[in-house]
Amino acid sequence: MKRVPLALLSLVVLVSACGSSLKSVDLTPVSSSETLKKVPDWFITVPQDPNHIYAAATATSQDIQLAINKAQTEGRNQVAQQVEVKFDGLQKRFQEETGLANESEYLDQFTSAYKSIVSTVLHGSRISKQETMAEKNIFRTYVLIEMPIGEANEQLMNKIKANQNLYTRFRATQAYKELDDEIEKFEQWKRDQGNKY
Repeated sequence: MKRVPLALLSLVVLVSACGSSLKSVDLTPVSSSETLKKVPDWFITVPQDPNHIYAAATATSQDIQLAINKAQTEGRNQVAQQVEVKFDGLQKRFQEETGLANESEYLDQFTSAYKSIVSTVLHGSRISKQETMAEKNIFRTYVLIEMPIGEANEQLMNKIKANQNLYTRFRATQAYKELDDEIEKFEQWKRDQGNKY
């Protein structure tokens, strides 16, 4: 009989031990004045250059590599949004006033929803600057992504040229077929004329 309560007590101790090892870590802590002092200048004032697109991003994680990966992904997403983005928005507003004089009630509701889709190839994008620092129980990574506009423009022009070349070949094939059809019609007309005379 004593074995059942002892097994139950062992289970309770085991569950308590497992529960205490699980810590909840805030991945978005409120920035302290010390954290704000460590923010890189290039993150606050993103460089401007007519030959490059820049985007700064930050991310946090308990794992240093994951913090880096998240920041780099967000930075490239911001660059892609500067290059090409499909943006949809929906706004709804409802206003209603009911009642009489001082007893009236005015209702106003505004709803806004946005969706953006980014799908583009970032030719030549790279990490220009990156800093990772410990912040309480997490790591915070700052990245600056840059992409040369010249290379992106070159890739775009190559795409357009490839499409133009393809279209020109199609048109040439179509024109040849039309010419061949006209010759065949003419030959048929000559045969028909030959039969009449």
